[in-house]
Amino acid sequence: MKITKLFSEKYVLYYRNEILFRNIIHRYASTGINKFSNCIPTSEIKIDIEKYWKEKVNLHKYDETDNTRKKCYILSMFPYPSGALHMGHVRVYTISDTVSRFYRMQGYNVLHPMGWDAFGLPAENAAMDKQIHPVTWTQENINNMRAQLNSLNYAFDWDREFATCDPEYYKWTQALFLKLFERGLVYRKEAFVNWDPIDETVLAEEQVDENNCSWRSGAKVEKRLLNQWFIRTTAFAKSLFEGLNNPILKEWADVIKMQQHWIGECNGSSFELQVIGNIPHYPKAINVWTNYPEFIEYAKFIAVSPNSLLNRPEYCKDVAEGIKVIDAKVLNPFNENELPIFVTDKVQFQNFRDTYIGIPSASMDDFQFSDIVGIEFTRHSIRSYEEQQSKLLEVLSKAKKWKIGGYPVSSRLQDWLISRQRYWGTPIPIIHCSNCGAQPVPHDQLPVILPNISFSSSNKKSTLCEAKDWLNTSCPKCGGKAVRESDTMDTFVDSSWYYLRYVDPKNTKEMFAVDKVKEIFPVNLYIGGKEHAVLHLYYARFISHFLHSEGLLPCTEPFKQLLVQGMVFGKTYQVQSTGKYLKSDEVEEKAGQCIEKSTKEPVIITWGKMSKSRYNGVEPLEVVNEYGIDTTRLIILADQAPTSVKYWNHKTVPGILNWQDRLWKTVNKFVAYRNSTTLEEFQAEPTHPKFAEEDAYLFDSRNYFLKNVTFNITGSQQLSVAISRMQGLTNSLRKVSIQCMQKSREYERALAVQIIMLAPFAPHFASELWAAFSSVKHHLISENEVKLDKDVMEQSWPEIDNNYKLVLEIMINGARYKKIKIPKYEMDKLTLAEALDLIENEPDVQKRLKNHKIVDSKLLSREGCDSKLDISIKKCIETVVT
Repeated sequence: MKITKLFSEKYVLYYRNEILFRNIIHRYASTGINKFSNCIPTSEIKIDIEKYWKEKVNLHKYDETDNTRKKCYILSMFPYPSGALHMGHVRVYTISDTVSRFYRMQGYNVLHPMGWDAFGLPAENAAMDKQIHPVTWTQENINNMRAQLNSLNYAFDWDREFATCDPEYYKWTQALFLKLFERGLVYRKEAFVNWDPIDETVLAEEQVDENNCSWRSGAKVEKRLLNQWFIRTTAFAKSLFEGLNNPILKEWADVIKMQQHWIGECNGSSFELQVIGNIPHYPKAINVWTNYPEFIEYAKFIAVSPNSLLNRPEYCKDVAEGIKVIDAKVLNPFNENELPIFVTDKVQFQNFRDTYIGIPSASMDDFQFSDIVGIEFTRHSIRSYEEQQSKLLEVLSKAKKWKIGGYPVSSRLQDWLISRQRYWGTPIPIIHCSNCGAQPVPHDQLPVILPNISFSSSNKKSTLCEAKDWLNTSCPKCGGKAVRESDTMDTFVDSSWYYLRYVDPKNTKEMFAVDKVKEIFPVNLYIGGKEHAVLHLYYARFISHFLHSEGLLPCTEPFKQLLVQGMVFGKTYQVQSTGKYLKSDEVEEKAGQCIEKSTKEPVIITWGKMSKSRYNGVEPLEVVNEYGIDTTRLIILADQAPTSVKYWNHKTVPGILNWQDRLWKTVNKFVAYRNSTTLEEFQAEPTHPKFAEEDAYLFDSRNYFLKNVTFNITGSQQLSVAISRMQGLTNSLRKVSIQCMQKSREYERALAVQIIMLAPFAPHFASELWAAFSSVKHHLISENEVKLDKDVMEQSWPEIDNNYKLVLEIMINGARYKKIKIPKYEMDKLTLAEALDLIENEPDVQKRLKNHKIVDSKLLSREGCDSKLDISIKKCIETVVT
């Protein structure tokens, strides 16, 4: 046997036939704590491992100057700084951390930032309870939660951190408000609004549930007539609705339906029409919607529902049975006619509307109603489609010019009410002058900083109205005496654009540099709770569509792929007779039934959202202290898909611990043999009769599990299945003979892939395994595949072998029919025509296609993965014509 010896800086290389052996002379990778003499990795060992690797696994940050690598933006919804992490936080940030590490290993330049959604009522209420300023309470909570996140060692880019309560941030929220104001998309009007009597503030329609209760306090909502600020989101309703069909949106699933339902089909237009009359405490304008806006010039009446707040019985008189008329009228700006207002239920109010505009020329129902109430009118008609479209464009153009609406919108969608009568929020940058009206604060005077006011338990609430010196100012237009706007903005405004600020967080001249955002926008993967899948997502999409219309963003949609993670549920114990909640140690099982230990009363076991009052919560840091960071990560990711509810069950823990033990033992055996054997023994030919079979088996296992784990991360988002697949590879490694472990190159390749795939999920534990694996004296793995002188987080994500056979699945009329195996190098370049040619040589397929013709076909493929040929056929019927 001839052995050729070569020298390099890092290795002594040996060739025997086609196999490359590498003896390491020296290496530069980290050594780890090297406690493999222990047969299992105890919690103490795991925690020691995590201490050693803590600073070594988070070396990569987003480099905006690096244009050699593709950029990738992984974003998790930023948290409210409540002061304490819960398991929901652990789940969402473990998901985002795992995925961001994966893409870094794939060679991407990854942005993975973190910040704080810091304004809002909870901070203000807590501050009053504790008699401290909200900024103090908020900053303490941020410091505490940042420390907790760091204790889990997530790889966030902390250099880009900000809080929405920072003046450096809300300066640009105010600038965004002014930009909308300048475009006519912000306005103020007197309207009946939802009033929360507990939190004493206005709520948007979106913040009131189906039971007419506040989304936050749970109080029954009242209606009050107030002057409020609105953002005209209806101006982009059609764009937002149609944008949901954008092919850029990936894995949005049922969230698309939720958004579609919220926005509604834009099959009409709404208009703000002026009220004429002297009814006290009555709005100065009424919003009406019609699906015949081109006929609005011929409108003859307004109707309001008897249940509407616009129904004022003391100012009504009877007209006919079930119909009253209000002592006020509405001005139709399209012809200067004054329209009577009727209170009735004899018209068909559109969904979510309590007002109606009657157009007898366009509706037989309106014709009949007009006849009942004695309204005379001349029938008008628009004879052609061209005439109709021309009239429609004319009406909508005038309405936009007059700033009374005129945008395509559904009957259900309303503009965004953003005024809040509280202190702890972004000040609205408007100054009220008795001569000039509402004036925007000049841009060079931003930010309008919150004044410092006192907080005490004697105050039921705090508002900007208390800061008299701050309120009194001068008009930016005439210089006369004026007062600042005392409302603050809805916190959803702060979070509607934060994903853009992360790209350029230190910019003092603008919200963000357009060129920087264009390089990485939109967000590749957005991760957060389903409770934000309607409101926050709708507002964020609106701002993105608006900024795109201003030429500031390269596309309309802000988020390509969406991962809506489920809540974490804990097991709940309740006494059956009283409903009293019990702690788990107060319950025991007897004769197959759970009972309370002290009373022997039957106990009901359910699953529910974790809560201290239900005793079903789990403290994240207690789990970390018991099991370590990586075990906690694996537990939170295992068993249930990220989009499903996570049932926190201690039955998951043994499975994860056992898997880690098996990995530890597998690497330990590999290291022990490779370090104890001589080169001559290592190079000796294998003698086991099944060596070649096991070598081939590991080739297949490596490729099969690598293919599936990659797809479960990038395609299906099933990280729990990815963990299951990795466990499958562990089983394969432990199934083969000792000699295969000792001498098989495919075994070593499979073990390397096992550790590398584990790295994004359990970075510290995988780093320790890799340090041991890479340090052994003898290696068979190619230098092109791994860098033995680098830590595991420096490795590239493995690739499937080109000669590994992937599956081409043939679907005929939607039914699975046959699978054909094709080498990866062929699958990568396979075209539809070539796929159809392949099936010509498949007897089973040809038999199915006999007397049929293919009417449609498409090839669905995933890069480096299996593909599907979808064929539609119909039977050929020959007709003879004589």
